Amino acid sequence: MAKIATELQTLLRNIDRRGYPAYKDTKGSYNFGRYILSIDHVQGDPFAAPSKVSIHIAGKEAGFPVEYYGKRERRIALQDYLLRLFRKEVDKYNFKAKGSGKSGLMSASRPGQEVLERTACEMDAATGDLTVRLEVGFPANGRTICSYELIKILFDFLPKCVQDVLYYKRLDSREVEETMFLADDRKYIRDGLEGWGLVAFVANGSVLPRESGVSDKPMKNSVTFTSPASMEIELQLPHKGAVKGMGIRKGITLIVGGGYHGKSTLLKALELGVYDHIAGDGREYVITAPDAVKIRAEDGRCVKKDDISMFVNNLPNGKQTADFYTEDASGSTSQAANVIEAMESGASLLLIDEDTCATNFMVRDELMQRVVHRDKEPITPFIERARHLYEKRGISCVIVAGSSGAYFHIADQIVQMDNYVPQEITALAKEEAAKYPVLLLPEQEPGGPDYRRAPGAGGARHGGGAGHRGGRGGNDRNGGDRDSRVKIKGMGKEAVSLNKETVDLRYVEQIADSEQVMTLGYLLAYAEGNLFNGRDTMQKAVDTLMDMIEKKGLASVVPGSYLPSGLALPRRQEIFACFNRYRNLKL
Repeated sequence: MAKIATELQTLLRNIDRRGYPAYKDTKGSYNFGRYILSIDHVQGDPFAAPSKVSIHIAGKEAGFPVEYYGKRERRIALQDYLLRLFRKEVDKYNFKAKGSGKSGLMSASRPGQEVLERTACEMDAATGDLTVRLEVGFPANGRTICSYELIKILFDFLPKCVQDVLYYKRLDSREVEETMFLADDRKYIRDGLEGWGLVAFVANGSVLPRESGVSDKPMKNSVTFTSPASMEIELQLPHKGAVKGMGIRKGITLIVGGGYHGKSTLLKALELGVYDHIAGDGREYVITAPDAVKIRAEDGRCVKKDDISMFVNNLPNGKQTADFYTEDASGSTSQAANVIEAMESGASLLLIDEDTCATNFMVRDELMQRVVHRDKEPITPFIERARHLYEKRGISCVIVAGSSGAYFHIADQIVQMDNYVPQEITALAKEEAAKYPVLLLPEQEPGGPDYRRAPGAGGARHGGGAGHRGGRGGNDRNGGDRDSRVKIKGMGKEAVSLNKETVDLRYVEQIADSEQVMTLGYLLAYAEGNLFNGRDTMQKAVDTLMDMIEKKGLASVVPGSYLPSGLALPRRQEIFACFNRYRNLKL
């Protein structure tokens, strides 16, 4: 039962100038009339991680039409829209209250260009109840409480932020409606790809280049995308109406062209096309199959009993490849493992850039085949398996190639990028390829990979307890149970650690946000403590996690009395990627 807000104000006045631990007495919920303020966690001192605070507004008070939150895609878009507005308001008051250390800090999650499901702003699909989470630095001079500064934050600054952006009647209804319409249109395209025989769609007028290497905003005055006439399709979207663009058909698509002409830029847009993007990003209508996976070489990664026999066999030391294990994979074996793991995760599209691949994994030219007999080469290159993957397993590929023309022979469609403008050159490339010897393909088709790996409990969780807690790292906001056993620390988009074991995620290139990395840490800790049992497969463990999250949200897998604000939901494919790179995984 929430206390009335005046009780909090009285309490704060009474503890002014006392030692910082007295702030602990403020923990609880308080009724501010139109919303409930919950102080979920109080920091230990003004220099520690900020306190965790949440705002709860009943659906009837928030007043959003049920058609705006009843369906998942609309709800996530609305949550993202509200969070961006709330963050902008909160920034106005950041450090307006004074004191030592983090005193006066007010911070909410800072979304990037992608629209992700985040714990920072959640709306109940049935009731429209709204919860917004943020961090507040409780003010002090040294370690002496300055409660009147906190009163400013909780009774002046924060109420202004809440009333200005979290109630439907205070918002621009047309802008909210346009956000919903954009969500509908993107869903229409994504849901339609399979039936249209496509793996991706890039709308004419899209802005693919980014502002810089450290900014994901659209580049100003860049060349906008225009589809080749032969690949152009027209879609009739529910709200925007007719939209034309390039449809990338199922099969093997090759992207070629000179250096700096936009090959990798197009592929990068397709990589992140698995996510929705905000209005004005330039990639709003770049839509890729939701299970697409970027494949690359990853020298030095661990590989835990993957069946890479489709690509690697007959190693000279007699090492088995049906359950291949190494703590230090080569470029070719790591890329083989990445393909198999993508297949295990359910990917229907592989995205590959020649620049980040192991050459001997991608191709062996005709001369090399003649000089070094197949029996003496343990690696079956990807070019010899690509058609099998598509024709027998339904897995398409989009491959960027700049130096090897061997893929012309097997490609279904070939696109040349010329000054960021795509041109289809399939007929020309096939005509030229016919003048060169065709690569010899294996006579025997490969068997299917074995996905029966069953992780066991152990690793970072000593003693088998089920609890785990959040730790700070990079720009992440996190929290959890202080009495738990596993400390989780996020390091931007690069890595996450469980206790002292770091999971290197640098080359999982479709992670879009550091908050997804933090969530992966929680999911791994939960799976290790509750799902990995030595009997159930990796696929079953991930299926169970996804089912729990879909039904009950991240609260079902994140321990503690409150849900951290800095979490964003990753895809199924990134969950597999994280688990597979965990060196303490017991197999």
